[in-house]
Formats: sequence, structure tokens, C-alpha cells
Amino acid sequence: MRFQLLGLTERIRPDMIRNLIAAFLGMLAGMTVNMSLVLVALFCHPMPEGVDFTDTEAMPEYFATLPATGFLVVLAAHLGQSFFGGLVAALLSKDRPRTMALIIGVLSLIGGVVNLTELPHPTWMWIEVPGYLLAAWFAASLAMRLKRSSAATSA
Repeated sequence: MRFQLLGLTERIRPDMIRNLIAAFLGMLAGMTVNMSLVLVALFCHPMPEGVDFTDTEAMPEYFATLPATGFLVVLAAHLGQSFFGGLVAALLSKDRPRTMALIIGVLSLIGGVVNLTELPHPTWMWIEVPGYLLAAWFAASLAMRLKRSSAATSA
């Protein structure tokens, strides 16, 4: 299959398509983990009646009432997105597991920085910023180890 972009003709290889699908499914898996853990945090520390995430004036008041454990669950959710999303992307990638995992890590990092700048968080929550890339790196390492052991047992 060929496509033309800016006068350049490139051939779309099956491994490119597989890597795109791996990245998409990795982000989907990561977002599922993230939202699941955020929902756990909201269940444990419900928002006051009538307050939602679009209420920019009430959100700082809600965050001020949260104990550290509420933020720790959110921290686990954010880093879990990067780790589990990176793991899925790396496992599904044919030839670039570390790259696919780090793509998920970078996308999660961008979302995390936007989240930290848009919503009030304790200052210590900024420790998660380098954690996104570290989580994705460890996910890729685990995926490559799993792929090697799977290849060794099937050989």
C-alpha cells in the first residue's frame, strides 16, 4: 500500500500499521487503568454534592479537603497509565517495544503536565513528572523480557 505526502511516496509496511495499533491500544489500556484508579479515589473520597470537575471555583476547595492517600491513589493512576499502557504497546509492537512504550510515556507525561497545571495539586505531586518516562521504560523492559522468555520456551 502506498500513500503520497508532500510529494514523497512512502510504502506503508505491515509492521508500521501494527506499531500504530499497538500505540493506540496501549493508550486505551493505560487510560482504562488511570480512570479505574481515579474512580477508586473518588469512591473513597467523594466530591461534595453539586461539585464536578468543570466547577473551577469549587475544585480547589475539594482538593484542599483530600488527604494524602487520595493524591497517592491519583499518583498511582497516572503512573499506572504510563506503565500498563507502555506494557501493552511494547508487547504488541513487532519490532520497537521500547519506542512504543516511550511514546505512551511521553503522551502520558504531556497529559500529566497539563493536569498538574490546570487543576490544583499539592506541590509534591510534581514528583510524578519524571515517573511517567520511568514507568514506560520499566514496562518496555518487562515486555522485552517476557518476549524473550516466550521465544525461548517456544523454540
